[in-house]
Amino acid sequence: MPSKSELIEKFFKLQPWLTLLSRLILGGVLLVAGGLKVGNPQKSAMSVRAYEVLPIDIANFFGYVLPWFEVAVGLLLLAGAAVKICAVMGGATMFIFIIAISQAWARGLSIDCGCFGGGGAIDPSETKYLSEIIRDIAFLALAVFLYRFPKGRFGLDK
Repeated sequence: MPSKSELIEKFFKLQPWLTLLSRLILGGVLLVAGGLKVGNPQKSAMSVRAYEVLPIDIANFFGYVLPWFEVAVGLLLLAGAAVKICAVMGGATMFIFIIAISQAWARGLSIDCGCFGGGGAIDPSETKYLSEIIRDIAFLALAVFLYRFPKGRFGLDK
């Protein structure tokens, strides 16, 4: 069995590759999620309104801005630029999504999360709150890892 110091040494050899993988996953997810919503800002705004948390004007604002924010953070992560800042922004976004989905579930709303387009009211049997929350917790964990280890392979940050 390898010693603790050997495991730490192996981790630090793998860390730049793990950072790259984390950047590609989180950045790719944000880019795809935002990209699917950019073309239909009205649907994105409706998706945010469906959570019934924010006043309509503020929900609409977030619905129009969020896709562009996701695309920007996703592109920066894929390029490996401003990784630590993007990790904070991506992680905060995932945390907010976790809270929003959790409160919708707790309040008995039957909505699609709207994470990858779509959104709005759905049949109660079609909700996937638990899997959406677990998925976003995994993405939040990637963001935390990237904050702690922002330097990786093939990134613009040096």
